[in-house]
Amino acid sequence: MSPASIVPLPLRRRAVFVSDVHLGSKHCHAAEFADFLQGLRCDKLYLVGDIVDLWWMSQRRAAWGSAQYRVVEALHALARAGTELIYVPGNHDRSIRRFCGLTLPRMQVRRRAIHLTADGRRLLVTHGDDYDAITQFGGMQEKFGDWLYERILTGNKLTNQVRRRFGKRYWSLADFLKRRSGAAERYIARFVQAGLDDARKRGLDGIVCGHIHRASLFEREGCVYANDGDWVESLTALVEDPDGTLRLLTHTGETRALLPPRAPRALPKDKELPYAA
Repeated sequence: MSPASIVPLPLRRRAVFVSDVHLGSKHCHAAEFADFLQGLRCDKLYLVGDIVDLWWMSQRRAAWGSAQYRVVEALHALARAGTELIYVPGNHDRSIRRFCGLTLPRMQVRRRAIHLTADGRRLLVTHGDDYDAITQFGGMQEKFGDWLYERILTGNKLTNQVRRRFGKRYWSLADFLKRRSGAAERYIARFVQAGLDDARKRGLDGIVCGHIHRASLFEREGCVYANDGDWVESLTALVEDPDGTLRLLTHTGETRALLPPRAPRALPKDKELPYAA
């Protein structure tokens, strides 16, 4: 997809959240992600884990070409334009966690973060792999899941090659299959609940995460659950508008889901919002 075909995003966002790009994996939609980044204007960009797939590149031949370089260049351009980058590593870029706490000009590396929205909501920002133990997903289950998922993504790629020939829009075969799998839906439900419980235990108003490749945005019992999706299936991102509105956007800039702002909540004066431990 060429940059000219992308719907422009003229509004400057307070914050943008992206995760599970999996740069270096053959399943990454790097060109679409680069186009999306080039259309962004935002104060903060949260990179919520699995941005670079170091696990894939250590196990297989890295898929790295002009589109991947465009992603890196777009991130540099955003930083030069004044966007603050906050990197919260995930399980596929786990080795970057050794640099958590590092602060560079226009970039920070954090294990977790807390984002304060314009309307006063405090959101935990974390990749989400910490909840695998709670959702009983790990070890051999994780290895088998990775093996099966890779084959589904290969089918997803072939399916969309055929769809493009007939002029049809991108469609996620992987998401279609997951929504029809009872086991997958139960795992996702446990993951969502684990994330909401974690946010509540920390006294926060919600959570922004990734990890499960299921974009979602809703509020449950006063607590926000926002999963920004991924760039191998859903091609989505979470954005915050200047008034605190949260939107789940597709790579073309279309709004898939929206949460309107809440009444602002006063914070103590001169108190800096801490990063989550």
